[in-house]
Amino acid sequence: MSASASDPKRAVPASSEGADPQKQSPAFQIEDLHVWFGSRAVLHGISLNIPSHQVTGIIGPSGCGKSTFLRALNRMHEFTPGARVQGRIRLFGDDIYESSGDPILLRRRVGMVFQKSNPFPTMSIQENVLIGLRLAGTRNRELLEERLEEALRMAALWSEVKDRLHAPGTELSGGQQQRLCIARALAVRPEVLLMDEPCSALDPIATAQIESLIRDLGQRYSIVLATHNLQEAGRTADRTAFFLEGRLIEFGSTKKLFTNPSQKQTEDYLTGRFG
Repeated sequence: MSASASDPKRAVPASSEGADPQKQSPAFQIEDLHVWFGSRAVLHGISLNIPSHQVTGIIGPSGCGKSTFLRALNRMHEFTPGARVQGRIRLFGDDIYESSGDPILLRRRVGMVFQKSNPFPTMSIQENVLIGLRLAGTRNRELLEERLEEALRMAALWSEVKDRLHAPGTELSGGQQQRLCIARALAVRPEVLLMDEPCSALDPIATAQIESLIRDLGQRYSIVLATHNLQEAGRTADRTAFFLEGRLIEFGSTKKLFTNPSQKQTEDYLTGRFG
């Protein structure tokens, strides 16, 4: 993993607007991925390329491996005792499981937003956003202030909190807390953003705000979105993968997969015949 790729001062990824996504290098190249927790196999031979500067949706019934797949992309499964991985995952060409790879640096490149918003309860709004930069050793006050505003603006939260940055992050509404967590992930300028059902605990208005934000961020970042909400995938994802029982059943453009799926299992799931 190159030092420049994990440098928190590197430039924000350029927008892909006007570019041909088929000609861009994939964000992730995943080859024959298997994941076990103890003796239980959770993912079975997953192979696909995640495009850069697009939103890729991961759909499937509960227990199909969506969250495990996301966690394998930035090695978060390593926090679970007994977890092991077989296969290869390349992030913009870098093998993330090579022995010399630092998982902490990887997680700066590949940010994560969880199902339940998790602002740090003892920290202010400002410190919640800046914690990643501070842990990385950034002390320049001007840079910190620049990143704070940048991240909050990208998370569509700046105008709502700019006059109360020192208030506890837990005082925000549920939707604002989730956007705060997105800002926290964006502050270190990752290359990829993983989102694990980020709207499942939100009301319809907050959900619409987060979905709009996901579509906007997909112009600049490579986003992988796991969701149980088919409508959400249809509204936000450029491409969608359908998982079933830990296997990849189908992957392609969201429009085609939803309107003309290639596999009967996909059609059955989308039409509610099972799952």
